[in-house]
Amino acid sequence: MDEVPYAPARIRALPSWLLGRAAARGHRLVAESLAREGMRMMHHAVLSTVAELGPVSQADLGRALNVDPKDMAALVRDLLAEGLVIRSPDPEDRRKNAISMSAAGRRRLRRTERLGDEANDELTAALTPAEREQLVTLLARMVSPK
Repeated sequence: MDEVPYAPARIRALPSWLLGRAAARGHRLVAESLAREGMRMMHHAVLSTVAELGPVSQADLGRALNVDPKDMAALVRDLLAEGLVIRSPDPEDRRKNAISMSAAGRRRLRRTERLGDEANDELTAALTPAEREQLVTLLARMVSPK
């Protein structure tokens, strides 16, 4: 069981404190799951984004994930070195390169998505399926308030 740091009762009852603790546990569970596949969370996020948007320019990829261009270059370099993405001339603008998924990247993404799902199942194991659905709906509203 995760060790929860001490907090006074008043603080332990705050949604912000509870969300922070839940987020920290979720982050740890997902990070540990992805590590079993040799993947870090940011690499997984990049791979997922390439799968959804690709082929995509490295600059657009960085903007989509709100990642500094230097950091994005390093992430893409890592994924290229593992053969998970391909860099080729952008069909829209030959002066740019586009990042797309390789077959190995698609296979790895399927495995890491499964691991991420299992970690999230563990995170929400105390909830019924209906409660989990309600939690996701409520959190989505909190993340994107109107």
